[in-house]
Amino acid sequence: MTAPDFSQARWHKSSRSNGGGAACVMVAHVPTATGVADSKLGDDSPVLPFGKTAWTQFLDAIKSDRLDS
Repeated sequence: MTAPDFSQARWHKSSRSNGGGAACVMVAHVPTATGVADSKLGDDSPVLPFGKTAWTQFLDAIKSDRLDS
């Protein structure tokens, strides 16, 4: 499987990130995946890619509080 290309992706900062810049999560969607990155690291941030099914399952888990322990 080829790694998704996020080089031309439009990144969006999470609405849950705080205004002080201490917790800045960004998300970008490309045709084959959704990527998550840390805006504090800028272009040096690694991108965690999710396939479409995994991204949907991740969001569902967050929304249903299954990740809180």
